[in-house]
Parts: sequence; structure tokens; C-alpha cells
Amino acid sequence: MVRDWHGWFGTFNGVVLITVIVLPLAVLAVWALARRRRAAGTTSAWRTSLADVGIVYGTIPWVWMIMLPGDQAGAVPGRVTVVPLRDLFTIFSDGGPLTATVQVVGNLLVFAALGFFAPLRFPALASVPRVLSLAAGCSVLVETAQYVLRLDRVSSVDDVLLNAARAGLAALASRRWWRDTPDTPTDRRPQPAPAAGR
Repeated sequence: MVRDWHGWFGTFNGVVLITVIVLPLAVLAVWALARRRRAAGTTSAWRTSLADVGIVYGTIPWVWMIMLPGDQAGAVPGRVTVVPLRDLFTIFSDGGPLTATVQVVGNLLVFAALGFFAPLRFPALASVPRVLSLAAGCSVLVETAQYVLRLDRVSSVDDVLLNAARAGLAALASRRWWRDTPDTPTDRRPQPAPAAGR
């Protein structure tokens, strides 16, 4: 049971509860943004509003969770693992199936929303390699922050690989909705030229 401020903001359970509680606010934000954009004549108002809110709502809780300090935060130096796949093998061999599943699935979900919605919102990101690069860059920033802030967490290249991989898969899942043209107000879109001879 969550009883105090630390329970709400400093534990996995608290972050999950807050995420569930603010879901209606996220839905309301999508509606309000879409209504405002439609009034301004923006095309695809619902799609872009859903993407904006989806990126934030689907990413911040996961980043928040992986930035929670461990039991010895500040007391132990940062740890780094740069050998690819070594941490994954260690998790599967020493941690047991449940621990391995939680760790891997958690890392896969961190930037999934970013990978799914970013190409829908930003046409410049409408390619899997660009989404992979974006997610890898964001993941490197998070891992670096964990190390610098001494959060009693291991900064691992495997986390970067998993985060980027899931973002790429999420981008593929949303590929059918990608658009090649950015959102522009309908009254500013170029009008077709009149036919010759009229």
C-alpha cells in the first residue's frame, strides 16, 4: 500500500499508480489539443494530438522508473558494462525466469511509445533507422545520467540495445499510418493550378 510521498514518487508501485490515475487527464489532453488544432484548420489534428500525448504519457513513467535510485544510491560508484549481451546472459543464468522477464520486458517498453508515435508526429523521423538512432541516443543519455548521478544502477550497453530494438519494432508497428507530408493548416496548403485554356 502506498502511504507517503516516497511511496508515490519513489517506488515502482507508486509510479504505476500515478500513471493509471493520470490516464483520464491524458485522454482529456488529446481531446483538448485535437479540438484546438481542428479549430485552427490543422489537418490530422487527432493523429498529431494522440502522438504528442502518447509520446509523453508512454515514455515518462518508464524513464522515471529506471531513474529511481537503488538502496545504495550515492554510496557506491557508478558501474558500466560495455560488452554487448553479457548482462543479458547474466540475467538469464543467475536471475531466474521471472527476473529475466521483468528486466527484458521493462527495457523493451522504455522507448516503445516514442518509437510508435514519433514517426506519426514528426515526418523527419518516418524511417526505422532514424527511430533506432533516436531511441539509442535517448537511452545513452539515460544510462549516462544513471552513472553520473550514482543511482546504484548498472549502465549497460545491453539496455541501450534493448531500448533501441523495441523502439524500432514499435516504429514498424505504426508504419502503415506514417505520412510523408507534415501537418499544415488547410487554408495554407497549395491549391491546384487551374487547367490551361479556362
